[in-house]
Amino acid sequence: MPTLETKDEDHLVAGMETIGYINTPYDEKFAVPRQPGLAPHAVSTIFFYPPYDDPLAFEGLEGFSHIHVIFLFDRIKKTEFSARVRPPRLGGNRRIGVFASRSPFRPSRIGLSVMKLEKIGKNSHGGVFLVVSGADLTNRTPIVDIKPYVPFVDAVPDAKGGFADQAPKLHEVCFSKKALDDLNDLNFGEIAAIKETLAQDPRPAYKNRGEDDKVYGFGMYRHEIRFKVSAGTILVESGERVTDL
Repeated sequence: MPTLETKDEDHLVAGMETIGYINTPYDEKFAVPRQPGLAPHAVSTIFFYPPYDDPLAFEGLEGFSHIHVIFLFDRIKKTEFSARVRPPRLGGNRRIGVFASRSPFRPSRIGLSVMKLEKIGKNSHGGVFLVVSGADLTNRTPIVDIKPYVPFVDAVPDAKGGFADQAPKLHEVCFSKKALDDLNDLNFGEIAAIKETLAQDPRPAYKNRGEDDKVYGFGMYRHEIRFKVSAGTILVESGERVTDL
């Protein structure tokens, strides 16, 4: 059964009250999906600090399939305000206004993601935790609030998406024999989540996104996933187990 890890008594992060944190498969920022829902097999758990884990606070939530998760970009250093940013979706070279982007380099460092609610559970002390899928957050990201996703107001069928009006192009993902051997302790859903993550091509957007000879690596499910791009395909070369993440 999942257990809550303790934190500072006042649960303050960057001067803001947090109600909990999320455990995700992503051990570092690199390769985290750039938007929620792009890796639907990536299952995560949201834990709440007392008194926010009170079951009474979650009455009625079981009737919703998705939730808004409001969080803090705690791994982004607080810097002076910059009015323009370079979104990865635009190749990392074109600048646009920060308020026309979902960049983590924001004045408040507040983020918002829609996640599928898979399960409402209780720990051994009766406190509530939430199992969600499709998270685009690093492990241990602080949570500020959650709200139910209400389709008739939150989904706007004729909305315009600006520079992000279409889903990103997906790449084929293949595994070497060594990679499959390295990852043989993972289940089908976890392997699928790795494939969904890599299909987005997590290489830095400012690079030439064609084929290159560099081998990239990132931590996921406590494995070091190493890959490169060959003939337009993402090739996973290895996935050795890491114990000190």
